[in-house]
Amino acid sequence: MPATTTLITRALLLDMDSTIVNSEAVVERCWRRWAVEQGLPAEDVLQVVHGRQGWATMAALLPDRPMEQNLADNRRMLEQETADVEGVVPVPGAPAFMAALARLPHALVTSADIALAEARMGAAALPMPQVRITAESVSASKPDPEGFLKGAAELGFAPEDCLVFEDSEAGIEAGRAAGMRVVGVGERAARFAPTAHVRDLTQIRVEALVDGGIAVRISA
Repeated sequence: MPATTTLITRALLLDMDSTIVNSEAVVERCWRRWAVEQGLPAEDVLQVVHGRQGWATMAALLPDRPMEQNLADNRRMLEQETADVEGVVPVPGAPAFMAALARLPHALVTSADIALAEARMGAAALPMPQVRITAESVSASKPDPEGFLKGAAELGFAPEDCLVFEDSEAGIEAGRAAGMRVVGVGERAARFAPTAHVRDLTQIRVEALVDGGIAVRISA
């Protein structure tokens, strides 16, 4: 029988892109265009884009650039990404995973704004969690823990009672900084020492416990 690891928690906090929604094709298309505009190697840009809000990625890549310019580009990029849902699909196992969470405490914590989150969740045919922390909800981008801390607070749980699902370095750092355990999803996440790691969500089973807890069972 395959080995199983069980993590007990009380609430789940979910990143969106590359964690439950595969939007890698759109992200790559949009950011490759931006890289060409800036005269930057596209591969260097794609190494740092995941997990952060767009303006934060721009600031990291072009530290001397005026923030007003980053914010203007970020607005333009969000419009492009929201309009482009070609190739946006659920991560394997995401439909069953989200269905299992329907009556359990969970929240979306994403660097996307609400319009982009709704577009991608809709394109992937995944239910939008009732509690969602988007770009409009926070003053700081991941890897700052603000988003995850707000998600926990809105659900009514202490940080240590929440389990994060993330794919990126910035997101995993944010979860850890919030005092939470992190399940890394996808090949990229394995490099950043999450509490546990899965290839995709087909390796996850979620079970409600009689005491109000949640058992997250991870198959090897």
